[in-house]
Amino acid sequence: MWRKVFQVLGLVAALLSLLPLIAADYWWIRVFDFPHLQLTAFTLLAILLYFFTFKPKWINDYAYITVLLGCFAFQFFKIVDYTPLYPVEVEDSSSAISEDNYISIYTANVLQENKNTEELFKEIESKEPDLIVFTETNDRWSDAIKNRIGDSYPFKVEQPQENTYGMLVYSKLELSDTRIKFQVDPEIPSIDAKVRMKNENLFQLYAIHPTPPMPQHNPLSTDRDKELMLTAIASNKSKIPVIVLGDFNDVAWSHSTQLTKTVGKLLDLRIGRGFYSTYHAQYPLMRWPLDHILISPEFRLKKAGTGADFDSDHFPSWAVLTYEPELADQQKPIEPDEDDWKQAKKQLKTTDLQSLLDI
Repeated sequence: MWRKVFQVLGLVAALLSLLPLIAADYWWIRVFDFPHLQLTAFTLLAILLYFFTFKPKWINDYAYITVLLGCFAFQFFKIVDYTPLYPVEVEDSSSAISEDNYISIYTANVLQENKNTEELFKEIESKEPDLIVFTETNDRWSDAIKNRIGDSYPFKVEQPQENTYGMLVYSKLELSDTRIKFQVDPEIPSIDAKVRMKNENLFQLYAIHPTPPMPQHNPLSTDRDKELMLTAIASNKSKIPVIVLGDFNDVAWSHSTQLTKTVGKLLDLRIGRGFYSTYHAQYPLMRWPLDHILISPEFRLKKAGTGADFDSDHFPSWAVLTYEPELADQQKPIEPDEDDWKQAKKQLKTTDLQSLLDI
């Protein structure tokens, strides 16, 4: 009996790990990008359990365990970049650097229905970030945030909404060329702004929160992937350094986020350091990294992490960066190749990518 159970466990783990390789936008395929950590652990458990009933004289057992080991290798190598076993992609900050070159950023999906604000505000007041992006903010949340920390953040871009896609940007640093955009859906905003750092240099901020591929939100990943790619192209064209942050509703190792990084010529501070899983805050066994901070190579990392549990379904994500453009050549991002641009066209559902690049 147990032998059959272990076989079924292994086959389920293998099938679910390979399902996202299907090039389709359906939510019931794309959703299996998310629990990759859990599927990897599940496959390893199936391998270990099966060895208790392994029969050395049965050739089928060798074939079965070989398939399972192959699946585990595929799963592991997809996520090994986000462990200390892999070199960091964003280098550590230099030891001697002026305070004017520091910038601290913070992003929090507040969960629109959540009414517990105290722990969030305590952490913000403790960390004193220079720039904050809040997502899932409606009028109630907007009022609470403004009343509690509004005086400390003189520069704001606000788009509260009641559909769980409201967004606020609060900044101690001067904002200019601010835009609230609806890139894909007339009800899903994103925010762009130029941010003047304490050293007087500018960087381009892109704050996004696309829809997830879930039946109650969007049955396809098409809209999410399109918004990610439009943001990547904007980053690619930017003449100044870029920071992209927010709730991507996508995991770091997925094809769509990887392509966003490559086309946008961006770096992920998680690589070589850790997963920094932000969702789901209330279920420890079901967590993955949905909230992201992607940066251009002019920045280096002082420290980063996830924030306090304040009864949202997300933990906040934060980072302290240093602006060191003179060292950018030491951490060059991957340049998009012909295949990447073909994938970008496919993700945008267009054959005229050049017109977007020329805007």
